[in-house]
Amino acid sequence: MRVLRFTEAEVPAGLARQVGELERAAWPGSSPGHDPALAPRALLLVGDDGVVAASLALLFKEVPLAGRTYGAAGLSAVVTRPEARGRGLGGRLVRAARAELAADPAVDLALFSCDRPLTPFYEAAGFEVLPGTVLVGGTPQEPLGTDGPGFGKEVLAAFFTDTQDRDRAAFTGVRVPLYPGLIDRLW
Repeated sequence: MRVLRFTEAEVPAGLARQVGELERAAWPGSSPGHDPALAPRALLLVGDDGVVAASLALLFKEVPLAGRTYGAAGLSAVVTRPEARGRGLGGRLVRAARAELAADPAVDLALFSCDRPLTPFYEAAGFEVLPGTVLVGGTPQEPLGTDGPGFGKEVLAAFFTDTQDRDRAAFTGVRVPLYPGLIDRLW
């Protein structure tokens, strides 16, 4: 298995078709793909046979908070092929994503939400829970908070700056104005 990296627009057609099938099976009714304004990148874990075992998207935008503008990245559409689950492949891909973001000088932090039962999975990959933090997605005119009815979300992060303690404090216990738009309402 190898991790392949592409901008979303450059994913080869056969691999893109497989990713779309995985996403539609995991989230029926969803449309594959992400808002180009978020500079989406795809990370794919692909076997020697060309089968996508797991995939995820990395999304990017600037987030103003606490008097500073942060280069933020989020994980989105993390999915593992059902028959490949339980073998650590998803965790391998999420750890690769974290390492890629940590090495990117334009990224100050990774920030995303997940369903609460998935929290240990992301913590094992090096992300930490931000207690009391709420991501506010959508747009300022049509906001969508991770604390909305029926969501049950936890916010996780990894900080890559030289001021990690200060930045962690700035993002803990606050409402973060993420506003990624109406396509990727929450990443």
